[in-house]
Amino acid sequence: QLQLVESGGGAVQPGGSLRLSCVASGFELDYYAPAWFRQAPGKEREGVSCISSSGGTTNYTDHVKGRFTISKDNAKNTIYLQMNSLKPEDTGVYYCALLWGSRCSLRRYEFEYWGQGTQVTVSS
Repeated sequence: QLQLVESGGGAVQPGGSLRLSCVASGFELDYYAPAWFRQAPGKEREGVSCISSSGGTTNYTDHVKGRFTISKDNAKNTIYLQMNSLKPEDTGVYYCALLWGSRCSLRRYEFEYWGQGTQVTVSS
């Protein structure tokens, strides 16, 4: 069964950190380029970060560069998003997604496989 399950979301104060995880059951991550997206209330889903299938290439939206780090562990079939120095504008539901192939992408329409999302709330 093909399934993406995110975890690690929660409520945190500004400046805090969270680590999101996404377990990709039924997939071989060697053949997929994962990405993280987020959706704030009333806004469209936006790409946050992606990583190539080899792990050698990463990309980040300007809003999170220098604060977030994407990684993946193919042996554990898990994708991670380390989020530091969190800001209130980082609040939203975070989704992991998989793109078949090697290329890192933040184009939402290219992704076929999506998780159910995990809520991140940054507030004082």
